[in-house]
Amino acid sequence: MTIGVIIPSIINSFFAATIEALEQGMAGSGYQLLLGNTGYSAETERQLVSSFLAWSPAAMVLTGRRHQSETVGALLSSQIPVLEMWELSDHPIDMIVGFSHRSVGQIVLQHLARRGARQLGFIGAYMDKDYRTADRRTGFVEAALQSGYDAPIEVHLPERASAIGGATGLKELLARNPGIDAVFCSNDMIALGALFEAGRLGLAVPGDLKICGFGDLEFAAACEPPLTTVRPPGREIGLQIAKLLRGRLEGTTDGGGSFDLGVELVPREST
Repeated sequence: MTIGVIIPSIINSFFAATIEALEQGMAGSGYQLLLGNTGYSAETERQLVSSFLAWSPAAMVLTGRRHQSETVGALLSSQIPVLEMWELSDHPIDMIVGFSHRSVGQIVLQHLARRGARQLGFIGAYMDKDYRTADRRTGFVEAALQSGYDAPIEVHLPERASAIGGATGLKELLARNPGIDAVFCSNDMIALGALFEAGRLGLAVPGDLKICGFGDLEFAAACEPPLTTVRPPGREIGLQIAKLLRGRLEGTTDGGGSFDLGVELVPREST
């Protein structure tokens, strides 16, 4: 009567909201969640899946769509419901619930272009480990080039997303090109640091510099100025997974497939 749930970070607010909603959606079902944290490591995910399957769970929930072949093979052999989340795929292991991270970058570029952006920058964290962040960056850069912009100046932070990283990232961006007037940050924490650094540099936001984040974390609406961001369907993902799992486990549904919940741009004063 357990459901294995594997996420890449237990301190990331995005995944915390999904887990909380999943727990609420499974309330009263008799099933309990067994949580694992990969630290963005595919090998750790493989080990966790192997360990969890040894406990004969009723179902497994994984984050993302990219897994080691041994992980996929073990899940297919288990013949239990498998949910992948926070992404989309035409060929999920079983079921997948999420949205296109590449479309996030495209949406941000379109918004900044409408607001008159001329020279673009991008700050991202954990780019070598978190391929969802990399996908957001790819969507942003591709859309910029297709729209006639020069390639955005990029800063890739080696550590996890943080306000300190955002501040140092913005300082590096502007040192490389002082003409940058619009920045997409891969995470709201990075955008928060960029806002702080812009203030220290005497830059008016959005007059001199437009800043957009991703996540719509709680502080985004309380910043000065309030932060423009993209809101992912974190809670909705958890509730949809619970609905699908309950249907499969209770025998009322048997279908799989891909479920695109989309994202929402939240325009505020920072752009």
